[in-house]
Amino acid sequence: MFPGIGTVINILTIVGGASIGVLVGNRMSGKTRVLLTDVLGLVTMLGAASALIAMWSPQFIAAFPKGWPLLVVLGSLLIGGLIGSALRLEYKFETLGERLRKRFGASKESPFVEGFVSASLLFAIGPLAILGSISDGMSTGIDQLLLKSTLDFFAAMAFATSLGWGVAVSAIPVGIYQGLWTLIGLLLGQILSPYQVDAMTVVGGVMLITIGLRLLNVKNVAIGNLLPALAVAPLLALVVHQLS
Repeated sequence: MFPGIGTVINILTIVGGASIGVLVGNRMSGKTRVLLTDVLGLVTMLGAASALIAMWSPQFIAAFPKGWPLLVVLGSLLIGGLIGSALRLEYKFETLGERLRKRFGASKESPFVEGFVSASLLFAIGPLAILGSISDGMSTGIDQLLLKSTLDFFAAMAFATSLGWGVAVSAIPVGIYQGLWTLIGLLLGQILSPYQVDAMTVVGGVMLITIGLRLLNVKNVAIGNLLPALAVAPLLALVVHQLS
């Protein structure tokens, strides 16, 4: 095997699961698809709650002065949001989705962009994407990415039944994101402390909440503009840890 094989497998499972979901979804009524989207929103919220548990992990709490763990998360989101807004990432992300929609011949009425944006973030956020890719790059095993691939296969299948081919195309940014972490693992080895991974996980959990709210048509948060928060979180966590 070669470094990156885990991400290749992950990409194939996303495309495969989404393809099956589209074929099944075409036979469903509009009301059924809406119901499935609502269910996906609720399940995404459940996934967010699971990610937020890291906020109360002993290693995360012990890494900072009392009261600072929440401030690290808040600071990461605020700084990341300011950077993302300045770079207009949400607009660029949706523009990319529109270009891909035209490229793949999907109609304007289709939920292509929604599927692309939501699925890209859902599959990229989480410790398995980061730790699994780093482990793959270090050639210490792809067990974590195999687990993620299994979960993503069924998630892609479920999402694609109501959100269409955009879910399959989300494999492109997911592949790029995990590929970068694999390269980091290959060149630098283990660079993140457990508390830094926890910081990214919690921030990712908050972002998953926004995806759930969007799927439930409760609030359309500019989630793309918050993406830099994932990079800010481990850096801010390191700074606060060193100062404590």
